[in-house]
Amino acid sequence: MNEVDPSSLPEAASSSSEARVAGAAGHPLADDCAALPDCATSTGNADETLKALPAVDAPGVSDAQPQAGQAEQASAPGRKASTGWTSSAQSLLMTIVIAVFVITFAVQAFQIPSESMERTLLVGDYLLVDKLHYGPSGIWDFLMPYRPIRRGDVIVFRYPVKPSEHFVKRVIGLPGDRVRLERKRVYVDGKPLTEPYVHLHRGSFEEFRDNFPASPRLYDEVTASWFLQMRTLVRDGELVVPADSYFVLGDNRDNSLDSRYWGLVPRKNVIGRPLLIYWSAEAAGGADSAEAAPQNGKLSSLRPVFERWLGIRWGRILRLVE
Repeated sequence: MNEVDPSSLPEAASSSSEARVAGAAGHPLADDCAALPDCATSTGNADETLKALPAVDAPGVSDAQPQAGQAEQASAPGRKASTGWTSSAQSLLMTIVIAVFVITFAVQAFQIPSESMERTLLVGDYLLVDKLHYGPSGIWDFLMPYRPIRRGDVIVFRYPVKPSEHFVKRVIGLPGDRVRLERKRVYVDGKPLTEPYVHLHRGSFEEFRDNFPASPRLYDEVTASWFLQMRTLVRDGELVVPADSYFVLGDNRDNSLDSRYWGLVPRKNVIGRPLLIYWSAEAAGGADSAEAAPQNGKLSSLRPVFERWLGIRWGRILRLVE
């Protein structure tokens, strides 16, 4: 049933197609349609035909239509408000779902709390970790950026001794590699490893740390379980890395608790690879920042702001981790 705008018809005209047909049939001039010059051409369009005919009384119909239109217009703001609220809720829900998916499967943020990876990573660096980088190989390799873990990669992993904690170190030994340290120099399969990223403290020397594993004695930092396992993996003064495991070291080689002290990293513990440093700031409360900020008075409340602002390492923000 076609609707007609009430304002365009006389008050007594009906908007329904049935009223139009009845009105046309009952009109006094309907029988003389053939005699009218425009009658034959106007019948091709029902709306034009009805508009051209004189008004025919249709009691009760014309009064109901404006009332229905007014009710519809009155309810329109409520429907718009309801639709806007529903749309906003859907957008918020979709944002939350996408964020959870990204954090769970794609990217996760971490903060560097220790000096073990200096100067590659500093205390106060905030990282975005690519969790898809070391995905399992398979039919999706041509679509996803998966690749195996390589020697020299910086990885984030669950600490084997306490899996609730996360560590970041550099991979030195792959499964099957024979690893040893000789006066702080790393050898893999008998060949010295080139390490431009290593930070060493000259003048310090520790037998177990710097000639690993030549002196497999139980030190305070060495876990008992690793001490027992290490003795089964040493062959001719070299540590043989077992399958599905990785030997990792910190770049700050003299100040790092790593595979020398607590053991190997199982493949299942690897979370991903640091992608970039999205923020970097020195820890508040350092000597320089304490001198720069007021010690008391009204400006003392601004001290944390000054410390944080002055401690921002602008040159490290958005730097790729290598």
